[in-house]
Amino acid sequence: MSSAPDAQMLQTLIDRQAIEDLFTRYYLGLDAGDPEGFGKFFLADAELDVNGMICRTHAEIAELYRAVKEDKPPLHGTFRMLLSNLLIEIDGDTATAQCLWTQLLNDNLMGPPRLIEQGREYDLLEKVDSKWKIRKRVVIADSGLPHLMLSTYTPRADYTTADL
Repeated sequence: MSSAPDAQMLQTLIDRQAIEDLFTRYYLGLDAGDPEGFGKFFLADAELDVNGMICRTHAEIAELYRAVKEDKPPLHGTFRMLLSNLLIEIDGDTATAQCLWTQLLNDNLMGPPRLIEQGREYDLLEKVDSKWKIRKRVVIADSGLPHLMLSTYTPRADYTTADL
C-alpha cells in the first residue's frame, strides 16, 4: 500500500480548496458592496434562492443584492462576513456545500463587533472548463431578515443539500 496520495484524492483536495476560495471571494464581494460582481460565481442558467426570493439570471442576482442593500437600515462602520461550519462534498465535476454565515459590524475601533445577521446556505456546484461555479444556491436567514423578504421567507429548519 502506497503512502503517497493517489491522483483522485489530490484532485478532490484541489477542488475543495477551489470551492472554498469561490465562497470566500463571493462573501468578500458582499463586504465590498458590488452587486454586479456576483454573477461571475454562477452558471448562466443557475438559480439563487434567498429567503424565498428566486433569481435565475445574473441581472436578477445583481438586482436582488441592490434591493437588499437599499432595504437594510443605515448602519455605519466596517462590515465583515464570516463563513463557518463549511461542509463540501465532491463527486467528480459536481459538488454540494453548506455553511453558516454571520455578518459582523465594527461600529468603531474601540468597541467590540456586533452581530448583524446570521443564517445558512446550501449550494450545488459544477466544474465547467476547470472552474467551479454555482448551479443552485439556497440562502436561509436565521436572524437579520431584510424587510423585503417577509412575504417570501420560510424557516426551512430541516433543509439539507439533498433538497437541492
